[in-house]
Amino acid sequence: MTVRPFIPYSDRRLHIAAEPVPAITETVRMIWDDMIDTMDAMPGVGLAAPQIGIMQRLAVVDASDKRGQAVRMANPEVLHASVQLRGHDEASPNLPGVFAKIERPRAVTVRFLNDQGEIEERDFVGLWATSVQHQIDHLNGKVYVDHLTPLRRKMLVAKSAKLSRR
Repeated sequence: MTVRPFIPYSDRRLHIAAEPVPAITETVRMIWDDMIDTMDAMPGVGLAAPQIGIMQRLAVVDASDKRGQAVRMANPEVLHASVQLRGHDEASPNLPGVFAKIERPRAVTVRFLNDQGEIEERDFVGLWATSVQHQIDHLNGKVYVDHLTPLRRKMLVAKSAKLSRR
C-alpha cells in the first residue's frame, strides 16, 4: 500500500490543466493503485492525480457503501449532465479543515479510458456524479472553492491555512 502526500492548495499544479494520458500502461495502473490507497486512507470518495502532484488526466472514484468498487478513469469528460442539481458538502485534502456546499448536476454521463485501455461511457448518479465532476474539475485546474464567490473562497482558503499552522 502506497499512500502519497497531497500538494497544498497554493501549489500552482492544482490550478492548471493536467495532460491527457495517451495509453494505459503498467505505470498508469500503478499510479491508479497508489491513488486508490491514498483515497481510502483519507478517507474520501474520489481523487485526481494532480492532487498528489501527478499532472496526468487520471482519476479514481469510489462512492460505494463498502470499499473496493473504485472506477479508474483516464481522460474523463462529461458528455451529458442532468438539468436537476444536487447540493453536497465538498472538501479537499489539498485545502484541509474546510468544506462548502456546491451545487452540481445530479447525474452525468462520462466517457473515459478504463483500466483495460478501452473507451467506456458510464452514467453516474448522486454522490458518484458529484465526485466524478469534482475530480474532472481538478483535472481542469479547478478546485471546488472556485465555484464560490471570491470573498467566500478567500475566507475558506485563509481558514484552512490557519488550521494547517496549528
